[in-house]
Amino acid sequence: MKIALVHDWLVNLSGAERVLFELHKMFPEAPIYTLFENKKFTKQYLPDAEIRPSFLQKIPGVVRNYKYFFFLMPTAIESFDLSNFDVVISSSAIFSKGLVLKPKTKHICYCYSPTRQIWDLHSEFHTPHSTLYNLSQHFLRIWDRQASDRVDEFVAISEHVRERIQKYYRRDAEVIYPPITLNNEQKTMNKKMLIAHRSLSPGYYLIVSRLYKHKNIHIAIEAFAKLNLPLVIIGDGPEYKNLRRYGAMAPHIKLLGFIPDEELAYYYQNCRAFIMPQEEDFGLTPIEVMSYGKPVLALRKGGAIETIIEGKTGEFFDDPIPEALADGVRRLNENYLSYDSEFIKSHVQKFSVDNFREKFSKLVYNN
Repeated sequence: MKIALVHDWLVNLSGAERVLFELHKMFPEAPIYTLFENKKFTKQYLPDAEIRPSFLQKIPGVVRNYKYFFFLMPTAIESFDLSNFDVVISSSAIFSKGLVLKPKTKHICYCYSPTRQIWDLHSEFHTPHSTLYNLSQHFLRIWDRQASDRVDEFVAISEHVRERIQKYYRRDAEVIYPPITLNNEQKTMNKKMLIAHRSLSPGYYLIVSRLYKHKNIHIAIEAFAKLNLPLVIIGDGPEYKNLRRYGAMAPHIKLLGFIPDEELAYYYQNCRAFIMPQEEDFGLTPIEVMSYGKPVLALRKGGAIETIIEGKTGEFFDDPIPEALADGVRRLNENYLSYDSEFIKSHVQKFSVDNFREKFSKLVYNN
């Protein structure tokens, strides 16, 4: 059976790329088709993979300025010739679902979400004074809806995403949770990590996230500034400088920027609890930290509802405002001694890499 993998683009590390890495491990002979790649990134994370970018790769500066070339991406994804493959697995947040394949080729789409910028987050990206931009969004919605009909089988990363696939694409989907690298208790601390940990306040709370406005990190900063509790924020993104200035109001709030995966374990291991102030379609990092037996405080929306058991593995707050988050921290602290770290660790085993591999292999080979 000849298999190909397709991913929107390979530029930086996020949850979607981590899933692709696992698919590559499962199907190492499968080439990876992508709209464009940052070669430094693929050399680091996919050194043994055969990467086949589209014609967009030839555009100077496309990796840095790809948002200006969205209008070309439907054409680029449709240009791939995958006629020699029996099964194509698209790892899709936006464009990869739109492949044009021969009838004999089975297309399985592992869908992280229907394209949020043009569907449920459309109002946040809407530009009142840009007729051209808003018109392009309209045509992209038409293309996205039509492209969803080309998929033979949708797989959703959560029940939350399955419902959104049904709503926007009118398609059913199987749910297979993403593979999470769980705590294996076999890590050693190097000198650099030891120094970093010594500089942190004991009993700190932790956020690990890409830094975008819709991630609500500013809400957490404001809440923890008023609570006078230590908060560590790991991650990078467009809002980093703004949040760093915002966080300067409280010396016990630290923004550390990007931290490599191999060092994240120690921040998970030594935090008091994990904070997730944003809605996520699934949410990888809360599960990673729960594998260390740590409780999570999350906004009661999206995938968190499926992965956190209230009162057992963490708590929820209902509104994305500092006051509600602060009240959630208070409840989490009141219940802290009732959380059973071994129960929390066992709870997340269903999100393991082995479970993902077993379910995805059955999907590919038993159909």
